[in-house]
Amino acid sequence: MMIEKPILRGKYVRLRPITVEDAPQMFAALSDKESMRLTGTQDTFTFEQVEKFCERVSQADDRADYAITLLSDESATYIGEVVLNEFDFDNRSASFRIALNSAGNFGKGYGSEATCLIVDYGFRTLNLHRIELEVYDFNPRAQHVYEKAGFIKEGVKRDVLLWDGKWQSAIVMSILETDYFAGEDG
Repeated sequence: MMIEKPILRGKYVRLRPITVEDAPQMFAALSDKESMRLTGTQDTFTFEQVEKFCERVSQADDRADYAITLLSDESATYIGEVVLNEFDFDNRSASFRIALNSAGNFGKGYGSEATCLIVDYGFRTLNLHRIELEVYDFNPRAQHVYEKAGFIKEGVKRDVLLWDGKWQSAIVMSILETDYFAGEDG
């Protein structure tokens, strides 16, 4: 199945498909300690690896990788990414992830709006039934964003991440199309 990847616009952010030109900003984001902690990213990457990743996902037809950009920025510079991947087309489900490129972009509503845009895209354009995510237990701000967007906590995967010598758990959350469209009635 070929995934349609239109540009998505909100009040503050624009989501556009990731391109290889996003590699420098994506690589720079991998040096932001707080962003790395919140996503549980422990690996290190070379610029060449990031560039190849951007090239691969820009051409992939089994995932939707979007750059988060500001509407006010004419050059549409990457400030983070939001992704639907791990598609199960038979069961109309996908996984969700998001990362802003620096703590300087936290708390401004960019992540909330990008989450709402990609969820809407998932249900309206891709005809998904279920979108799921995992969020670490030390990230209550993200948990709140996901709950506001309609995600419901399903359970906890215990001790999945060893960070700075301490075990962390992952909270599993999902939103169903029935939850999403029921919210429109209210």
